[in-house]
Amino acid sequence: MSAEDLRAKIREIPDFPKPGILFYDITTLLKDAAAYREAIDLMIAPYRDLGVDAVVGMESRGFIFSSPIAYQLNAGLIPVRKLGKLPAETVSVEYALEYGSNTLEIHKDAIRPGQRILIVDDLLATGGTVRGTIELVERLQGQIVGLAFLVELLVLKGRDRLQGYKTTSVIQY
Repeated sequence: MSAEDLRAKIREIPDFPKPGILFYDITTLLKDAAAYREAIDLMIAPYRDLGVDAVVGMESRGFIFSSPIAYQLNAGLIPVRKLGKLPAETVSVEYALEYGSNTLEIHKDAIRPGQRILIVDDLLATGGTVRGTIELVERLQGQIVGLAFLVELLVLKGRDRLQGYKTTSVIQY
């Protein structure tokens, strides 16, 4: 199954969550076992031999991909969550959204200095969420080996904010 085959499995919903937005619904890909497996395999391929120690997944759809990727890479899984969702001592970062801001947190003891980290999310749009996650990982002295996404919205130029990091996406719009 190719990236184009996977792209065909994604449902496009106009005017969601608000008028003028075209939403790419990945649930139609996820429910197809072969497509979901292929998506994971294609996301892992560029990083399989890079000695990843842990995979960082961002709330919430990032967990859908980071968990099986961590399993396949025999790596740990580290969640990055929204403010107030993690129970132990955290490090946080506030980042800008199109309208307003958001805060992400990671447990302070989640990453050992020098650990090789792969950051995974379902979507690369403007790059705000992943920039915040990069900041958290680097504050904990993790070494980022790459940024893996299922979908990339090229028109939003999120990749431009990720210069200096190996960045891959399976499906581009």
